[in-house]
Order: sequence, then structure tokens, then C-alpha cells
Amino acid sequence: MKTIKGPGIFLAQFAGDAAPFNSLETIADWASSLGYKGIQIPSWDARLFDLEKAATSQTYCDEIKGMLAAKGLEITELSTHLQGQLVAVHPAFDAQFDGFAPSAVHGNPAARQEWAVQQMKFAARASANLGLTAHASFSGAFAWPYFYPWPARPAGLVEDAFDELARRWKPILDVFDENGVDIAYEIHPGEDLHDGVTFEMFLSRVGNHPRANILYDPSHFVLQQLDYLAFIDIYHERIKCFHVKDAEFRPNGRSGVYGGYQSWVDRPGRFRSLGDGQVDFAGIFSKMAANDYAGWAVLEWECALKHPEVGAAEGAPFIDRHIIRVTEHAFDDFAAGGADRALNARLMGIG
Repeated sequence: MKTIKGPGIFLAQFAGDAAPFNSLETIADWASSLGYKGIQIPSWDARLFDLEKAATSQTYCDEIKGMLAAKGLEITELSTHLQGQLVAVHPAFDAQFDGFAPSAVHGNPAARQEWAVQQMKFAARASANLGLTAHASFSGAFAWPYFYPWPARPAGLVEDAFDELARRWKPILDVFDENGVDIAYEIHPGEDLHDGVTFEMFLSRVGNHPRANILYDPSHFVLQQLDYLAFIDIYHERIKCFHVKDAEFRPNGRSGVYGGYQSWVDRPGRFRSLGDGQVDFAGIFSKMAANDYAGWAVLEWECALKHPEVGAAEGAPFIDRHIIRVTEHAFDDFAAGGADRALNARLMGIG
């Protein structure tokens, strides 16, 4: 068994234009002061990180690693959630997702996708230059607008959508393979990879690619009413990243899983700060330890109610309490009698 690394924190929800959240060095000081040991870096945020430079300059990467090490921090993973989303965009969401890309490609889906693919390739090389072995991203989606089977879907629509998704991602996965880095797709509503079944559909189409893996976030499973503990049992070999995020589901007589187009505060399913929701983190960390998850436990803070800085301050000790330092020997070793084949035969009445 292996001991999970952590606590880590995803910086995306905290980066901003005001100090200390407007540069990597100062936000790192803030994270370190709260007790975090690792940071997951949003690679699209130029205030914190230059992805193309990291892909092409080992010196830049070494300088970042050295600066963070002096503060007692490591990079857990780079994130390309926004760029990964743009690898596959259904036309219904073109206008909404243009904001994830540079203005030069707005209104031009083909150019936007080309930019996103290049960003993913930069991320593979940057991760390798930083000595990372896992990378956090989204899959994007073609089939998501049709997730509910009404009106009835034309035969083959979902299959064709996943074929195209795999066609776009396979060359990117190959680049990650060349660089020794796993892509961990966050299993997330809004993405075509939103549960175990859809991950399997994708995985089969990329030939069970060794670099096609999972970012596990139980909060999204609570909102779908999916068994997030059983998910670990089934997919633990593919789980390479872990977002520690809480959630609650409180159905009522007026609204349920679909939320009634309500705000996050009013939806029956909503994200909460760690410890304020319903997720069984003791169960999750136990299963992760039992299944040899050797990566990072990274806080992704999202909450409909609590202030982010309060959530961040509470997050590090919460994760630290849940990390299990795994045992190096069985608890009953003291009573072991050693190997005695003759005794074994006698106990079984043979020989």
C-alpha cells in the first residue's frame, strides 16, 4: 500500500488580480502558510504560469520548481480544464466557450480547436519538463446536449459522437505517452466523460490507451447519485488524480437531480466546503489507500455558501486528517508462527 500525498490545493478558484492571488510566488506563499504541500496550477492563467514557455524551456521549469521548493511546495499537476474542454465543443455551446480561448479565435470553432490541441501538446511537454507524471483535464463533449433520451436520439448518434471524440484525443494521448504523462479526465457533468459507462465508451475507442485515465472527484457523483465508493473499486487502476471536494444532495417535492434551472444555492445538489456536505471521505481515503493510489489529494474548493478563503484555510487540516499513513506490516504479525510446511500438512490432516 502507498500513502497519499497532500494536502494540495487547486489554484483556479483563488487566482485573481489582487495580491496575494495575482502571481505564482505570492499565491504560493499564501498556500504554504495554510499548510498545503502541493499546488495544482491552472495552465491557462497567465498571471501564474506560461504554458508555452514551460513546454520549451527547462530553465523556466527548474526556476519554478526551485522557487516553490523554497516555500515547502511541489506542483501536484498542471491543469488544462479549459483547453481540454475546447478540444470538442458542441455548436450549442460555441458562444459560451469562446471565452476560454484567445480573442483571435473567437467565432472560429476550427481555429479554436486547433489552438486547444496545441495547448494540450504544450501541457504534455511542460509536465515532463516539470517532472510530473499526471495531468488534469476535461474531455469536452459532442453528445452532452442529448444525454436525456427525449426526443428520441437517431440511431448511432452517441456512437458517432464518441468516435469523433476519440479521433480528436488519440493523437494528443500519443503525445502524452511520448512524454511519460497520464491525462486524468475529470469525470464531470457537461463532459461526454461524465460517469463510468461513458469513460468505458471512450476508453474502448482509444484502444484502452494507457494514458487515458481519470481525475476522481466524488462531488460530481453525489450530484448524479452515483456510488462514488464502488467507482473506486471498479476504476482504481485508472485513477491518477484526486480532487477532494464535498457536495450534498437534498431532493424535495419540487426539484431533484436536474435542479430546475435554479442557482447553486437553491439546487438540491450543490457543492460544499470540506466537511459541510455528505461525502464519506473516510471511506474514500480508505479505499484509495487500499488500492495503492500514490498521487495527490488536492482540494478543489467550490461552495455555494462559504467564503473561499475560509474554505481554503479549513481544507488543509481536513485533508491532512484523512490521509492514511499506511502500515508497513500486518497488525497481527506479532502472533505469526512462521512458515512450517509440516505443521500445515498436519493441520489439514494430510501427509
